Amino acid sequence: MLAQVRSYTLFGLDAVPVTVEVDVSPGLPSYALVGLPDKAVEESRERVRAALKNTGFPYPQARVVVNLAPAELRKEGSHFDLPIALGLLAAQGVVPLEGLAGLAVAGELGLDGTLRPVPGAVNLALGALGEGKKLLLPLESAKEAALVEGVEVYGVENLLQAVAYLRGEEEPRRVEPDDPVAALEALDLRDVKGQAKAKRALEIAAAGYHHLLMVGSPGSGKTMLARRLPFLLPPLSQEAALEVSRIHSAAGQILKGLVRTPPFRAPHHTVSYAGLIGGGAIPKPGEVSLAHRGVLFLDEFPEFSRDALEALRQPLEDGVVTVSRARASLTFPARFLLVAAMNPCPCGWYGDPERACTCTPASRQRYVGKISGPLLDRFDLVVEVPRLTPAELARAPEGEGTEAVRERVLRARERMLARQGRPNGELAGKALREHVRLTSGAENLLQAAAKRMLLSARSYDRLLRVARTIADLQGAESVEENHVAEALAYRKTL
Repeated sequence: MLAQVRSYTLFGLDAVPVTVEVDVSPGLPSYALVGLPDKAVEESRERVRAALKNTGFPYPQARVVVNLAPAELRKEGSHFDLPIALGLLAAQGVVPLEGLAGLAVAGELGLDGTLRPVPGAVNLALGALGEGKKLLLPLESAKEAALVEGVEVYGVENLLQAVAYLRGEEEPRRVEPDDPVAALEALDLRDVKGQAKAKRALEIAAAGYHHLLMVGSPGSGKTMLARRLPFLLPPLSQEAALEVSRIHSAAGQILKGLVRTPPFRAPHHTVSYAGLIGGGAIPKPGEVSLAHRGVLFLDEFPEFSRDALEALRQPLEDGVVTVSRARASLTFPARFLLVAAMNPCPCGWYGDPERACTCTPASRQRYVGKISGPLLDRFDLVVEVPRLTPAELARAPEGEGTEAVRERVLRARERMLARQGRPNGELAGKALREHVRLTSGAENLLQAAAKRMLLSARSYDRLLRVARTIADLQGAESVEENHVAEALAYRKTL
């Protein structure tokens, strides 16, 4: 007897439909699994056999063939356990075939028949929604899938419950999303003493989505500043929250609610190329995609591998990253705000008023030279963060809190969206020239600075964008001379 169960395999961020076909026919007992399964899918045989036995269901003493169609697509993951088990039961007449109609199924089985959560539940729900099917998942995954509006999601805790639901012996329990997760408590800018210029750079970066590089000695507050940046950014819209949640779900995170706060990712400098950019036989999102619509913070910037740093250039320009492998080439969203921090030299004390630097000029040059010119050119803001002495820390004013700065950022962002539909940091070409109007004094200052500093065309455009953001923070219609002068102050030369 033949039974068919609908399921999905994750291919990047998309849930690709897979039909699990189970045929049980007379013959010597055997089990064949075909359809390009990976190791986790192949091992489902033993998990399914033990789960059926330990929950009191029969395992067929016959010739069993399980096909995962379409056969040319590679299948990954343990979430095929439940559809295979239900297919075996349906092929034996234990579960009615009509109970599987209009239903998509996914779940990992324990040996005792309990169901464990599976990654990518949000993406599975979007796949079911696109096909107009109901979705049956382990309870914890069902709560995550229910975050997608418009799809009917049912949660079960074990194989016995799933069979009872399909037989109509129990009323299916439709899962609703949990209450929205409370937002994280905002880290306050007041916690960072002094550093007025760095805080201002943080405000400009948040308002216009400008990439920021901070240079300073150890203990100057670079990491503290970076960790407060997400709380200055506008909250994610419903569309953006779902997009970010899809990425995090595909990466294997179990979500308790849609990701509403811009994400903050801070990988260690030993992260691999694949970990930063994305990778795997069937590529999965890396840190640049997990930081989509949020902040990617790279501390000890020159210590990252050269290949990983150079790979940042595509997503910084295009907002996407393409990962190519022998089996697949996938494109992931990667529009993030890059914040990097570095010491001025290998020992960290070059230019410090109290501690002497032990580095030679050649070693300092090699250290800074690890960052290529084209990558450095992609930072709109480069700011020095000097270390304050204990006496200076004691005298430093408290400064503005996160809430006050965030209000200015939100007002400036509203002006940008009303004027051009996007943050200033994303303006380019004709749109940049159209929306950045300079006064004559600002134009003269900018031309003089470009000639004196030998600015590239990209650097010139970035100065325009930063000056436009400074003007928006002050509510000015045109970019004036003082706005250009402040933008020039954030072009520190390494």
